[in-house]
Amino acid sequence: MAVKNRKEIDTDFIEPSKVRIPNPQRIAVSKHGMVATAQYLATKVGAEILEQGGNAMDAAVATAFALGVCEPQASGLGGQTMMLVYTAKTGTTVALDGSSRAPNRAVMESVSEKRFRLHGYKASTVPSTPATLGYALERFGTFNLPAILEPVIELAENGYQITELQRRLQGRELRNFRKGNAGAFFLRNGDRPYSVGIVFKQPVLAKTLERLAKEGIEDFYQGKIANLISEDMDKNDGFMQKDDLANIPWPIEREPVVCKFGGMYVKTMPPPGAGRTLVEMLNILRKFPKENRNPDTPKGALLLAETIRRTQLDRRDRPFDPNFYPQVQDRRMLSRSYGKLVSEQIRSRIEKGGETTHLSVMDKHGNVVALTQSIERVYGAKVVTPKLGFLYNNYMSAFDYQDISHPYYLRPNGVPWASVAPTIIFRSDAPWLAIGSPGSDRITSTIVQILLRLAWQSPFDAVAAPRLHCTFDGKVSLEASYMRDDIPELLKERGFEIDIREPMSFYLGSVQMVLFERGEFIGVADPRRDGSALGARK
Repeated sequence: MAVKNRKEIDTDFIEPSKVRIPNPQRIAVSKHGMVATAQYLATKVGAEILEQGGNAMDAAVATAFALGVCEPQASGLGGQTMMLVYTAKTGTTVALDGSSRAPNRAVMESVSEKRFRLHGYKASTVPSTPATLGYALERFGTFNLPAILEPVIELAENGYQITELQRRLQGRELRNFRKGNAGAFFLRNGDRPYSVGIVFKQPVLAKTLERLAKEGIEDFYQGKIANLISEDMDKNDGFMQKDDLANIPWPIEREPVVCKFGGMYVKTMPPPGAGRTLVEMLNILRKFPKENRNPDTPKGALLLAETIRRTQLDRRDRPFDPNFYPQVQDRRMLSRSYGKLVSEQIRSRIEKGGETTHLSVMDKHGNVVALTQSIERVYGAKVVTPKLGFLYNNYMSAFDYQDISHPYYLRPNGVPWASVAPTIIFRSDAPWLAIGSPGSDRITSTIVQILLRLAWQSPFDAVAAPRLHCTFDGKVSLEASYMRDDIPELLKERGFEIDIREPMSFYLGSVQMVLFERGEFIGVADPRRDGSALGARK
């Protein structure tokens, strides 16, 4: 066989060990603002917006769009976005509920088989990310949409290098890719993972973003983009039609749920987000002495596992429709008295022997954004409208399909469950920390562990430390090789099922956080994924 000349050699077969991939900056310090995200190129986009005079929302929106380009396995135009926003000028914090919506034609009979809720055109709800980001920019930002999208379009056109994490996820999802058409866009030759270091370009997505910049967000829902979505859905028996899109899913401004913990004032995401689960965890833990809350000890790990399990069970037992929630009188999960009751039950037990991305931004003016967005599972529904180039979500898998009275039961224009908990924490009435994580049910347990550790560890050490999570039925997943060996032993002895995960596990979240201390911004990106932190230089 003839040997190709140098220009014809397929660079996809370069050995990974010989490919130079930038090492993301996991911790950064600046006096002028900070961005922390799950992908280093998206972080750079946000930091540059801050340097150009943009505020925290300008940077957050640009970064969120950029993540949809360079972290397509986790989010994009076809997904949904939630955020907490603190405005320094007014001193107010608002939650933007950017829930996606069930299409009007989505009925139980059509998705009775689980596979239809996970893969394919029937799996997608009406995407809300474009509407949420557009609304947030108009409401809280200072830049216009074309300026925000300019670096994002360049990123889609010029491409980025495939990381080891993305190569691994493509391989893991290979079988599922074959259930949709997305392999043609996100796999090499449509049938195998890209090698690490290959420059991956998305010209079709770049054209879609160019149209959004020129025509505005409404085009996604009522213009040419909407027509292309509807035509493709119709051709492939999807639910989404023009009338679904035309009813633009603008975000709803809601009051955050709040609590106090160890001198901190915590504000986090209300339903349909999982902030009340986070609040219940903190209300339980505050009833125990600080020395008993150290997850690096067997007793601390046991307390944490018990707390996580109970709050996961409570969340399943007490779902709330976000539109009904403000009228609910007995908010038991949020009350200190209920936290005390559960802590006593847990104390008695102790004595007796899922894909998402997050970004955090602070600017030099004191504004803060904690933003979490997702296309639900890794690479979403594995389908793409060929003329648009973005993945659709599979949030149809996040509805309840058993109890017709359940607030998240599938119904026309209904909203799915969400596990996100973008959070802003205050000290002395000033924002101190913006934090969040992907990880489905592991999101709130991940955030709690960081907050506990910050009492005695540096920001980076608190994020990099080993984690655990417990399901409502008592299965504890943990990065065991980084922990004391008597921790899993004690948990097993107390009746928990042990699920050992690898160190720096993808499963156990990816925290992106920004702090403001002593006149400096500190950004930390979780080493478990491809994230980075970068401060503005001016």
